Amino acid sequence: MAKRVLLVNKFYYPRGGDCVVVLNTEALLRENGAEAQVFAMEYPQNLKAHYQDRFASQVSFGGGMGNQWRALQRTLGRGDVGQRFEAVLNDFKPDVVHLHNIHSYLSPVVGELAHKHGVRVVWTLHDYKLLCPRYDCLLNGKPCEKCFNCSKLNVLMHRCMKGSLPASGVAWLEARKWNRRTLQQNTDVFICPSQFMADKMIAGGFDRDKIKVLNNFLDPVKLKQYQSIDTSAPREDYYCFVGRLSAEKGIEDLLEVASHLPYRLKIAGSGTLEPAMRIKYADKENIEFLGMLDAPDVARLLAGARFCIVPSQWYENNPLSVVESLCAGTPVAGSNMGGIPELINTTNGIIFQPFDKETLSTAITMSMTRQWDHAAIARQALERFAPATHMNVLMKDIYHI
Repeated sequence: MAKRVLLVNKFYYPRGGDCVVVLNTEALLRENGAEAQVFAMEYPQNLKAHYQDRFASQVSFGGGMGNQWRALQRTLGRGDVGQRFEAVLNDFKPDVVHLHNIHSYLSPVVGELAHKHGVRVVWTLHDYKLLCPRYDCLLNGKPCEKCFNCSKLNVLMHRCMKGSLPASGVAWLEARKWNRRTLQQNTDVFICPSQFMADKMIAGGFDRDKIKVLNNFLDPVKLKQYQSIDTSAPREDYYCFVGRLSAEKGIEDLLEVASHLPYRLKIAGSGTLEPAMRIKYADKENIEFLGMLDAPDVARLLAGARFCIVPSQWYENNPLSVVESLCAGTPVAGSNMGGIPELINTTNGIIFQPFDKETLSTAITMSMTRQWDHAAIARQALERFAPATHMNVLMKDIYHI
């Protein structure tokens, strides 16, 4: 009899990285003989699902007081989310409930209910929400760990949520309700996509015996794209950045440094800083803004680049930009932040210090002028981030099915 896995995520369409991971995991589970279903929040863009009529009702933190009150109740596990999730548990009878991004629009109450039903609960962490009520460990643009081992009151003191006391109050209430003791009691395994995140979870008081490191994987479609790249082809005379154009990604320092170097930089992505950066560097012929690219165009961009630059200034987890670059056989110059350094070694890239423009400039020059073994970089990465590699660990070591 096929084992049953219930995947839980707040949205069920390719809205962001967490959603893409859920969709890809669902497909892989079915390919590997498991019966997989999904529980999410009702949303107009959701894909069709077997249990969509039992999804938690939609809530919104915008609009009038009524909407905000319902959203607050949801963060605390109240309203219809528990009743509807329990109906799915009773009907589907899963062997494993696999949680993903569930805070706010769903609630950790789903893990609590699954645990009460005697179901094995695993939770893939896509951000640092269990340690930081703001989720990204940033305070005034710099890494912050003030809430790791305290009552989370710092989120109120510093108004970490959008500078708003009410929004920060909701985040504090949510963290107080779903505290470390409660979350650990209801979860069998926390999946951390990087060793860095695992270490931070342990530093925050979580039981190391409940933590498993498992990198994200390339979905089969992207895998074929990168497998088809001719890594022996000559590289073009440029390096590239792929990602969100926002402050925590280090894009401002990168563009300032790049503007004083003779090498061509191609920027793929959009974000809050894009309009201002386009204007500021409009006269720099060596900097090209490409805007948002689809997956095949990103693969082509990476395949032609001398290297990819990842100058992040926050605790990146298991960044897809690094994974995809390495799978294209393209080395990475990455900042010494979060999970970036554990993806890079002396044969596939260079590490530099964040917030340090001098070491950033040196890393760019070294990466641009060094000879790299592109075929070896791609071969090692394609094996490490293959879906089969991920699924083998997930099924045997984590799901125990």
